Amino acid sequence: MKSRTAIELLSPARDADTGIAAVNCGADAVYIAARRFGARKGAGNEMQDIERLIRHAHLFRARVYLALNTLLYDHELEEALSIIRDAWNAGVDGIIIQDMGLLECDLPPVPLIASTQTDNRNPEKIRFLEKIGFQRVILARELTLAEIKNIRSQTSMELEFFIHGALCVSYSGQCYLSQAVKGRSANRGECAQLCRLPYSLFDENGKELVSNRHVLSLKDLNLTDYIGQLIDAGITSFKIEGRLKDIAYVKNVTSWYRKILDRIMEERDDLKRSSSGSVFIPFSPDPARSFNRGFTAHFIRGRKPGLSAILSPKSTGHYLGKVSRTGEGYFVLDTEESVSNGDGLCYFDEQNVLRGFRVNRAEGNRIFLWKDAPPPPGTEIYRNNDLQFEQQVLSAKETRK
Repeated sequence: MKSRTAIELLSPARDADTGIAAVNCGADAVYIAARRFGARKGAGNEMQDIERLIRHAHLFRARVYLALNTLLYDHELEEALSIIRDAWNAGVDGIIIQDMGLLECDLPPVPLIASTQTDNRNPEKIRFLEKIGFQRVILARELTLAEIKNIRSQTSMELEFFIHGALCVSYSGQCYLSQAVKGRSANRGECAQLCRLPYSLFDENGKELVSNRHVLSLKDLNLTDYIGQLIDAGITSFKIEGRLKDIAYVKNVTSWYRKILDRIMEERDDLKRSSSGSVFIPFSPDPARSFNRGFTAHFIRGRKPGLSAILSPKSTGHYLGKVSRTGEGYFVLDTEESVSNGDGLCYFDEQNVLRGFRVNRAEGNRIFLWKDAPPPPGTEIYRNNDLQFEQQVLSAKETRK
């Protein structure tokens, strides 16, 4: 009988509680950083908290990977090695690294995962990483399906790929904008996210082409429609970005892709989950109802227009409907969805500037504002903070047995 390929859903964990929630929502693995040397400086954790997460994950044969994926100074190697040894003793299942200097250290026999920060774009680089001892490689987000297939044909290494979350405008590990302008290196976990700021664009003659727009700010990745094709291309670990995201975001997005993968595996006898336990999710997940800048499939089908969230780097959420008419302190929204008191709504004004407000009171489709003037008829309204949905996700008692 032909062996079945184990498929892994890999979720982010800014802390142990978020990681435990991700496991309960169906993650086959989570990745988390220790107190130092993670590529998200604001998401460090003490080892006892990581150990607590590991104990819970291992109940379901789910894995925990330690993200130690920054470049290191020589004087930091000893501390980094100490963290790796402590993580190994705690039961961690793999270490995500960027700095090749760690390979010269006396590492414990922990599986090594090449961070996307090592710029993994071609078969030659992947073969090199395999040769020097890596078990898995996190591929560059910029690859197409065809390029992934080509890499798969030339290596036996495990291939991991981002399927959801924020996108960088530059190749991971190769961007020096933050370091050059602010002295904060992305390769040290300190990216200032200058790509999210507004810029003006001029041609070679000095003519202004774009004025004060977020030309470098990309939409968020969403590969919902490509999971099956990515499996066929050779991806075995499907990664959600977001170690700075809150627990509601992680629960929602993890649950969404758990359902997608389960549906695919029900239809195919050549696949299996890489962890155990049945999952019960008592809410209907929907990534559009969590933080997002609009969605893109990026380069998965080749380089296409429409990647940038050029008007705003903030979350626009999902579309509700248009304003049909206005009155004093309120407007009527043409929508089939319900709006709740306290919801965050937003719209682009006549100058294409994103405006946002909280719903003071909702009476059916009549939306009352606190102080803001109502947007004019015809304005498209989006909900970027779905208060009722978020409370439902946070209060949900998802179970895994």
